[in-house]
Amino acid sequence: MEIYQGRPETNEGRLQKEIAVYDLLDELQISYERVDHPVLMTIADCAEVDQTLHITICKNLFLCNHQKTDFYLLMMPGEKKFVTKDVCKKIPSPRLSFADESYMEEFLNITPGSVSIMGLMNDTQNRVKLLIDREIAESEYLGCHPCINTSSLKLRTKDVLEKFLPKVHHSYQVLDL
Repeated sequence: MEIYQGRPETNEGRLQKEIAVYDLLDELQISYERVDHPVLMTIADCAEVDQTLHITICKNLFLCNHQKTDFYLLMMPGEKKFVTKDVCKKIPSPRLSFADESYMEEFLNITPGSVSIMGLMNDTQNRVKLLIDREIAESEYLGCHPCINTSSLKLRTKDVLEKFLPKVHHSYQVLDL
């Protein structure tokens, strides 16, 4: 896997939603490293990307309450086990489950396997609340997909929290999981 600085040299073969991520990061003057790779569907699939970029790709879970009125994007370390009741106590919500992919596509313009904080740029109505595990929030770098799981990015966490999130009008809640 080859590491590239910034966006691809050409947009050929790239989806518009991926190009939009690069456009926004460039606009915000957020530097990043990028690797291109075959489709990665799971955290386990990301091991080579992690080693190449010297990061840990975040586990991104798209969740909702039982009534499907509150939606959440939870970012946590890939190796950490997701325990629903722990998250429910922290936010608080009586019951959480994985949200249907139709909501993921409607709110974030992303598909399963491509869930990423970058999708919040498409949530113009702020339907999705961002939850970040403290370990991720306090790390120097975070890894994510640019709304498609055939590329991965290494970004400074500080840039994502202080530049990207304000630009896309999203706040976040840090959780100790």
